[in-house]
Amino acid sequence: MAGKSEGGDPIKLQKALKNAHYPSSRDDLVSVARHNKADGETVQRISGIDDKQYNGPGDVQKAVYGSG
Repeated sequence: MAGKSEGGDPIKLQKALKNAHYPSSRDDLVSVARHNKADGETVQRISGIDDKQYNGPGDVQKAVYGSG
């Protein structure tokens, strides 16, 4: 069985969210990622997280990769 993080890269995620202001909603994070020219897979991963407020990059990483 493939791992949840297969094909994902936490470093890409952090670069995609550079200059994000927290707390942020999922939609705000998607906008930041697009502004930062994140690749399609990274934007898709962020789009797939729960629609709620995230208090920092660690919260987003846990939501995207299911770690924690």
